[in-house]
Amino acid sequence: MTGADVLLLALGAVTVGAGALVVTTRHLVRAGLYLVVCLGALAGLYLVLTAELVAWVQVLIYVGAVVVLLLFAVMLTRAPIGASDDLDRPGWPAALIGGGAGLGLAALLVDAYRWSTVELPEAGTAERLGVEVFARWVLPFEVLSVLLLSALVGAIVISRPEIGARPDDRGAVR
Repeated sequence: MTGADVLLLALGAVTVGAGALVVTTRHLVRAGLYLVVCLGALAGLYLVLTAELVAWVQVLIYVGAVVVLLLFAVMLTRAPIGASDDLDRPGWPAALIGGGAGLGLAALLVDAYRWSTVELPEAGTAERLGVEVFARWVLPFEVLSVLLLSALVGAIVISRPEIGARPDDRGAVR
């Protein structure tokens, strides 16, 4: 067992453990922070597998944007930050459905590949990926950025009750 194998196992254990904490904690903000740990460890897995570009995209997009947007949404909607008593539903239906989905996906994987080897394509480079993204996929990339910007502006407008409110007779905003 090499050092890379040990590092892969350690980062995989951190990823799975943090992912389990994301779905089992009763604190919403802590779940967001556990998600940061999970996604960061996943980026570390990509780095060990020498997929540096994918690792940094993981950090920039998911850790840097999606989790921050999630935490801002929690703060802007004034959701309860602490433990919520309404989240104490029984866990056996979720475990049953999750286990069934996991077994179904494992059976599908075994049936699809039958433990055979798969020919790998030639290794990609950051240059080839950049040409592909910015030559063929630039319009969807820009549409997605405008969509995220409009969602952020909409969240700000919804969270501020004084925007759009008319002043009453004394000049105070209702």
